[in-house]
Amino acid sequence: MSVELNHTIIHSRDNRESAEFLAHILGLEVGPEWGPFVPVNTSNGVTLDFAAIPVESIVMQHYAFLVSDEEFDAAFERIERAGITYFADPHGKQPGEINHHHGGRGVYFMDPAGHGMEIITTPYTFPEQ
Repeated sequence: MSVELNHTIIHSRDNRESAEFLAHILGLEVGPEWGPFVPVNTSNGVTLDFAAIPVESIVMQHYAFLVSDEEFDAAFERIERAGITYFADPHGKQPGEINHHHGGRGVYFMDPAGHGMEIITTPYTFPEQ
């Protein structure tokens, strides 16, 4: 058996709010609540289990999602329609822009719990060529 990421737990202030936020942006569905988790399944079989914890315990994490050009267009449209602040860079120095790294497109935005979310159309290769 090869090693694959199966699931991860994402801390949030409100597990349903965060799950619904990300599912909406990415065009995914929120699964049924299971114990303390509200799951969102990605197309490669990874489940993001959102769990509510005290806000002072949340440590910002970064989650990047590889999407097709069509999925990027749809997600970016939902980001703009919702008035979500977005950036071309992870440090927030290029607001209102997207990037074109590695021959694709990418954008960064924050989720309701303060996690850095990223959508990209081309996997990163290093060093950038």
